[in-house]
Parts: sequence; C-alpha cells; structure tokens
Amino acid sequence: MRRMLSVLRRAVEDYRMIGAGDRVAVGLSGGKDSVAMMTVLWELHKFYDLKFDLVAVSLDLGAPGFDFSGVARYCGELGIPLEVVKTDIYEVIFDIRKEKNPCSLCAKMRRGALHDTAKRLGCNKVALGHHFDDVIETFFLSLFYEGRISCFSPVTYLDRVGLTLIRPFLYVRESEIRAFVEGRGVPVAFNPCPADGNTKRQEVKELVARLSEGIPELKEHVFGALCRAGIDGWHPPTVSRRTPVRRDER
Repeated sequence: MRRMLSVLRRAVEDYRMIGAGDRVAVGLSGGKDSVAMMTVLWELHKFYDLKFDLVAVSLDLGAPGFDFSGVARYCGELGIPLEVVKTDIYEVIFDIRKEKNPCSLCAKMRRGALHDTAKRLGCNKVALGHHFDDVIETFFLSLFYEGRISCFSPVTYLDRVGLTLIRPFLYVRESEIRAFVEGRGVPVAFNPCPADGNTKRQEVKELVARLSEGIPELKEHVFGALCRAGIDGWHPPTVSRRTPVRRDER
C-alpha cells in the first residue's frame, strides 16, 4: 500500500488532480485496475491535506454471468459509498444492434451513463483507472490506427457536462496492480464481455510486450517522450524526477 499510495499521490500532485472540497466518483468496473485505484484513493482521502469526498460508481451492463457481489461487499467493508446503476448496454450492443466491433459504442454509452450518475451524485470529478501500460498502448493505438501522435490526457475537463476526468494511476505499472490485488486478496469481478481479449488494444499490448524483449526501456522511453512533448496536457514530472517505474519490477 505504501508504494502504491506514494506513486498515486505523485500523479495527483504533478497534475493537480484533486483540490479541497472535490467530490470524486470512481468509475468502478470491477476489474483489477479500478478496484485497486479505488482502494488506494480511499486510503489517500483519509489523511490528504486537501479534503475530498469519494464515491464509487459501477454500471451493471446487463451482461449474463457478471457477478459484482464480491466487489460490492469489499466496498462495504472499507466503508466506501457505492452506487450501482443498471443499464441495458449489453442488450443494445449485442442483442439488438449485433455490433461486430462493439468496443467504441460500448465505451461511448458507458461514459454517458457514468457521467450522468456522477452529476446526479453531486460529483465534480470522475477518476478512471488507466495506468502506465495503458498510456503506452493508447499512444501506439492512436499512431497505428488513427495516424495521430496522441493519448488521453491526465486531466480532462468536459465542458458539456461540467465534469473533470482524472487518472491517478498514470504512474502505476500493470504488474504492480496485479501484485497489489493478489497480495491483499482484493476481490475483482470477471468480465463476461464476448469481445474481451479480442481487440486491437490486446494486439498492441502483445506487440509492445514483444518489442520490450529487445528494447527493455521501450515503455519508459515512450512515456518520457510523451511527457516531454507536452501533448494533450502532459508534462514532465514536477514533484519527483524519479522514473515512475522501478527497474526491478519489469
């Protein structure tokens, strides 16, 4: 927890993600990334000098076989307020529209439902669980499939809905999240989506893994280049000049 808390706090302070009086909605899918981020954010909120409130928001997409009960109990044990919103997103995408490439529409519908719920709960910020490896993969996805040098921003203000999106796990590596969840016995919910593991993102993930075998510093170099380029709100670290990833955790 100490390591994760330190790295998350660095990202929060580097990009001024959280201010006094904020009410933050955590987008809780039930996967390891969002559950781990919620856990560490909850720990931060207990002592952080800029006092903020936290609530977890989960969308029930209506997918058969999805069991969120373990994660819901975990939220109760920690004392984290949880709002579960039932939707028909799965039915619309797979049963009615029968989308061959469902990810884009699914993401758009999930974003809309999450933002609406956050506003209803009086939140001004939404925390998403994107981590260090997601940054690298999104960069290459934009480059390969859109012809753009781009990535999601650490902090994004959505003027249409009056919400700010923050990504506190930017400096946290996926392997760290996996070790954290397994080491603490944190419950996660299995993703029953038919498209899971069969996406362009998965292809890029596997490509980056292969390239990293020959170029061990690949991810650090891409991440550093993105920060130094100042693209989409990125900038070099201001709180700490240390690399966001420990070399012994590859």
